[in-house]
Amino acid sequence: MANSSSINISFNDEHGIEAFKHYSRSATIAAAICAIIFSIVGILGNLVTVIALLKYTRLRRHATTAFVISLSVSDLIFSAVNLPLTASRYLNEAWVLGDTLCQIFPLFFYGNVAVSLLSMVAITINRYVLISRSDIYAVIYTTRGIVLMLIAIWTLSFSLLIPPLVGIWGTLGLDPKTFSCTILKKNGSSPKKVLFVLGFIVPCVVISVSYLCIYWRVRKSRKNLEAHATGGRRKTGGFQRREDSRVTRLMLIIFLCFLTCFMPLMLANVIDDKVRIPILHVIASILAWASSVINPFIYAGTNKLYREAYKQVLCPVSSKIPTTGPKPTHSHSSKISSPPLT
Repeated sequence: MANSSSINISFNDEHGIEAFKHYSRSATIAAAICAIIFSIVGILGNLVTVIALLKYTRLRRHATTAFVISLSVSDLIFSAVNLPLTASRYLNEAWVLGDTLCQIFPLFFYGNVAVSLLSMVAITINRYVLISRSDIYAVIYTTRGIVLMLIAIWTLSFSLLIPPLVGIWGTLGLDPKTFSCTILKKNGSSPKKVLFVLGFIVPCVVISVSYLCIYWRVRKSRKNLEAHATGGRRKTGGFQRREDSRVTRLMLIIFLCFLTCFMPLMLANVIDDKVRIPILHVIASILAWASSVINPFIYAGTNKLYREAYKQVLCPVSSKIPTTGPKPTHSHSSKISSPPLT
């Protein structure tokens, strides 16, 4: 029997089986408020990020920026589509928006998670090629090559969800245990575990290995430089090397924050797959939603170039004031290998 601070949620699935879960009303209200706040902040933050990166010339000519924009667009869609629907779900403690939106919700949720991770994979590989194979960087990262990579990222991410969408393998619908729209079993099978491996585990492994390779390569190059380069040679291209290193560190921070946000939800789904502790899933879900909101703050807080890009959009008058000092020169990696995306 539920006490006054909780509710007894009852659902009837297509077979007439009742599923009862006790969710604290304060938890569902808090989740709904978080979803609304995250939606507003996420829409504004990611929209400003996309505009800033498209307008700021120094960042726009970096190939990495194209994939950061892809990541921001993915977060923007999640904030604009999934979070408002999530807020409704927690406020009503039921799905009241119809079958069509119940299929659209998991399509965009899982699709956008895949886009985010594959965009990070593309960023990491871009950083690795820049650092370890600069001789072929300009050949790979042409404007046409970048566009094809972006098309592949978005096409692959949403194509993975075609089987459950059309009902060939699993289906998209309401899970009465959590009153959430997700990937369900059909005829006793579901692609959820396969999608988890292909869309989450594999990209995370690729990103982790790539960053380890980057670290090893940078460390080796730094030792060789200190051992053999003269003082004059160390200064050559020093500004661009520092800029590339800052961007690489920034992208590593983005990936680690993404893992921090999503790992509790993944662990909750594994440890408590029967949803015996609903509050655990609510807290883990809120952390997962935060992943679509925090990136603009990380960009602004950790990288000077991104702060300048934001300032150009938010404070256009002050950003036009000329600064004193020598204008930095750019090395081969930023001028040739990172073509304009306009």
